[in-house]
Amino acid sequence: MSTTDDSQIPASVRFNQQEIPLKERWWHVLDNWKVGIIPLPLFILAGVLIAIDCLNGKLPNDIVVMVATLAFFGFACGEFGKRLPIIGKMGAAAICATFIPSALVHYGLLPTVVVTSTTQFFKSTNILYLYICCIIVGSIMSMNRQTLIQGFLRIFFPMLCGEVVGMLVGMGVGLALGMEPFQIFFFLILPIMAGGVGEGAIPLSLGYAALLHMEQGVVLGRILPIVMLGGLTAIVISGCLNRLGKRYPHLTGEGNLIRQKAGEVTPQDSGLTQAFSGKTDVTTIATGALLAVLLYMVGMLGYRLIGLPAPVGMLFVAVLLKLVNAVSPRMLEGSQVVYKFFQTAVTFPILFAVGVAITPWQELVNAFTLSNLLVIISSVGSLVLTGFFVGKKIGMNPIDVAIVSCCQSGQGGTGDVAILTAGNRMMLMPFAQIATRIGGAINVSAGLLFLGNFLL
Repeated sequence: MSTTDDSQIPASVRFNQQEIPLKERWWHVLDNWKVGIIPLPLFILAGVLIAIDCLNGKLPNDIVVMVATLAFFGFACGEFGKRLPIIGKMGAAAICATFIPSALVHYGLLPTVVVTSTTQFFKSTNILYLYICCIIVGSIMSMNRQTLIQGFLRIFFPMLCGEVVGMLVGMGVGLALGMEPFQIFFFLILPIMAGGVGEGAIPLSLGYAALLHMEQGVVLGRILPIVMLGGLTAIVISGCLNRLGKRYPHLTGEGNLIRQKAGEVTPQDSGLTQAFSGKTDVTTIATGALLAVLLYMVGMLGYRLIGLPAPVGMLFVAVLLKLVNAVSPRMLEGSQVVYKFFQTAVTFPILFAVGVAITPWQELVNAFTLSNLLVIISSVGSLVLTGFFVGKKIGMNPIDVAIVSCCQSGQGGTGDVAILTAGNRMMLMPFAQIATRIGGAINVSAGLLFLGNFLL
């Protein structure tokens, strides 16, 4: 009679036979039962430790405690969104990770110490910019050079067409609803295409205050909810586009903007992306992280010298380094691992912090009027639809172009994170930053110029 080695028996069979040692059962729980990326026992332990700190009335806002706190709440909200029926597969995880914390803060359901510590940590550390710089640099370094060149050259045309069509459709819907043209364009359409809050809504409110002789705070109070609602619409559409890509694979490149010809080797198969082969050492990974940080510092220097937003300046420098092969293959691998780490482990904690610190729930609720919703949804929807068909016409993958188009109506850097997370296309962050930062700056400048010189 032959015997079978226990190691050759599948784990599920060994569980049924009650032959697995207790320690291996425990290891199975640690490795397979997770909330987000956190093993369930560690998730429970984190919750208990956070609760103890809250009961003592003080939750330290140092990086050690905040890593555990943001991970606990961020992945809890994200997991809840993923498990919702139907909409769980349409970007609900990113929506829940951002807007559930905002609602909990508004209704007083989140402990005050958690709100205070999270807000202080988020604003004092600028951790969002660390996240964005690692994502941008890592995704650029992961791209095929030819794809990168073609993507940057072609993406502007569908973006421009989308904005023109989105503005026209939004104006048409608003006029059909009996709204005033001035209010439709300057207080609905332009804010959602202004590039977010810091680079869009705030400069726009300052310009309106000066030109229209209004209080800047009052103007910002009217603009900010529209920006948020436009971003929420874009997140939902991005999630739906991701599902569409799963159903019709020929419409998407799964993060690759340029459609591959028959028999052509894709960047993923070209041997350029070997970061996850297990051979990348710690030193290489640390070098990749340092590269991202230093490039962001270069971007900050550019902002002080010529006023170009730091993420955009960093993006251009990273693209230049990639195009001239200034970064070694080992450093490319390190950058790719850093990118993958931030994408997997940091996205939902960041979204939770954004929801707590800078997402006012009541202002979002106030914007939920039927007329506002119809104008915003029609504008964003037509913008994205135009990007889809124009991208397809010029030889790009339509779903990936459409997801980048969604970012034209997002909430700046935070909106790009949520939109690309919902669409499962974080590798498109460089193009999203172009759509948000440059597109938004052009819209704000042109809008204020038109208002000041032709309407007043």
